[in-house]
Amino acid sequence: MDAVLKREAFRQAVVNTLERRLFYIPSFKIYGGVAGLYDYGPPGCAVKANVLAFWRQHFVREENMLEVDCPCVTPETVLKASGHVDKFTDLMVKDEKTGNCFRADHLVKDFCKEKLEKDPKLSAEKVAELKHVLAVLDDLSVDELGAKIKGYGITAPDTKNTLSDPYPFNLMFQTSIGPSGLSPGFMRPETAQGIFVNFKDLYYYNGNKLPFAAAQIGQAFRNEISPRQGLLRVREFTLAEIEHFVDPEDKSHPKFSEVSKLDILMFPREDQVSGKQAKRIPIGEAVSKGTVNNETLGYFIGRVYLFLTQLGIDKDRLRFRQHLAKEMAHYAADCWDAEIECSHGWIECVGIADRSAYDLRAHTEKSGTALVAHEKYAEPIEVEKLVITPVKKELGLAFKGNQKMVVEALEAMEEKEAMEMKAALESKGEAEFNVCTLKKVVTIKKNMVSISKEMKKEHQRVFTPSVIEPSFGIGRIIYCLYEHSFYTRASKDGDEQLNVFRFPSLVAPIKCTVFPLVQNQQFEEVAKKIAKALTAVGISYKIDITGTSIGKRYARTDELGVPLAVTVDSATSVTVRERDSKQQIRVNVDDVAALVKDVTDGVSTWADVLWKYPTHSS
Repeated sequence: MDAVLKREAFRQAVVNTLERRLFYIPSFKIYGGVAGLYDYGPPGCAVKANVLAFWRQHFVREENMLEVDCPCVTPETVLKASGHVDKFTDLMVKDEKTGNCFRADHLVKDFCKEKLEKDPKLSAEKVAELKHVLAVLDDLSVDELGAKIKGYGITAPDTKNTLSDPYPFNLMFQTSIGPSGLSPGFMRPETAQGIFVNFKDLYYYNGNKLPFAAAQIGQAFRNEISPRQGLLRVREFTLAEIEHFVDPEDKSHPKFSEVSKLDILMFPREDQVSGKQAKRIPIGEAVSKGTVNNETLGYFIGRVYLFLTQLGIDKDRLRFRQHLAKEMAHYAADCWDAEIECSHGWIECVGIADRSAYDLRAHTEKSGTALVAHEKYAEPIEVEKLVITPVKKELGLAFKGNQKMVVEALEAMEEKEAMEMKAALESKGEAEFNVCTLKKVVTIKKNMVSISKEMKKEHQRVFTPSVIEPSFGIGRIIYCLYEHSFYTRASKDGDEQLNVFRFPSLVAPIKCTVFPLVQNQQFEEVAKKIAKALTAVGISYKIDITGTSIGKRYARTDELGVPLAVTVDSATSVTVRERDSKQQIRVNVDDVAALVKDVTDGVSTWADVLWKYPTHSS
């Protein structure tokens, strides 16, 4: 119980500081706000820009990725092909009397957590049961979730009214493109589809070579049922996604050895189901034992780990959890979430999935454009080829205006389906055939199609690439970073606790503050000179010439996470103070900008600087 109260008090201290210092605030606050929508203020914008700049450096530049920027408004046909129109849902329950809506899994999760934290009389058997429900929550079907809500007597949180059975709710914001309203669209729920539909052009741009990766940073929209948890569950957010296209028969990675020795906290599915804890496993071992499906997936797990820890995420509160069997998409070969522990528990911040060839196949089928790759053979080879020849005249008589769709669907059949149809046509003279684009099953007769296998010379292999997708929720990563960076310390006279964000220089919103010790013309001129030099080397700074005490000014900048503070107390040299150690050194005015840049860019550490310059005792 004490731990719960302590955690809630810590969260409140962090959130109060973030909102007071304008890192973020509820959107449209003067109109009462809207749940799940937030504005980033000046320091929040700067942190976000720094995180995204590092993401581009760490992934796009270092891995030579192709960056694209696609529209947020997406035609319905694209999201129909990807499965979002039919399947992008969460399970919702309604208060039977007021009509208020809640996420079914959140209610079960809250019930289990509250029981475990606040009910000291629980038997060991009940504790084990509730922990198991929490572990497999994402794996529960709609009926199982409904049974848990009824079995535990869960009611609406505020009114205690009975709840409806769970039912699916589509999370996409619908819109229409153009004034007629005849062209339906949606605000995109992810940025990935823009990359998939551009695969053909990107593959050509890359010299028709695999593997290659495309990346996109942009806004995504989800009409969350009951948003809560501040920045962790919002209706509009920034995603940074990578689609790494690879030959399905060769998922090795040339740079895998660079990450293979990383010791990472991993939580495979069998450990989750059997109630064990996450354990440290070298990523090389996880791949060689088959815990992680392939080298490319393992490589990205390692790269994501390095990205998050270099940002300032605590490596002991970062784990990679494997999706449970039912939780994983039916087409995925393997999927891991980078989860970060904060005061709300373990939060999924990055998903790293091997999505097989599902997306490119779906868009190939729906658009009629072949999204495929080619591998030329050194020597032509003889292969047995499936030949499907629709008899257009007979199909035209049978299906009239729908003939084209039936022909396209027949030609797009996979070998297994085609051979089953051939057998049915030979034995029964007809076969049932599901035409996706018509949304119905039709009867194909023997005279409508010929299916055979023939020996042909092939000069190249044509295949649909697999895709490995790391997808980053930038707002969630930033919120966890805020919590992992926050601490309090006593003021100089010990009468109050001061807030500090220990941001690495990499993400700090402002790298340096400049204070004239007292308000006088000479010191203010020196401060302006230093500011000009900092601007010239690209360092963000803030000048504080308020008359308050230097201690109060230090406290203000510590609360913004500023790593270095420069105090102008003479015309020739100044003191430079480091945020966490509070140590100070004396530096010539002309050397300040170069020193701050070296420390900010990670060229020198504060320890290096201490050796070089005389210490200053206040």
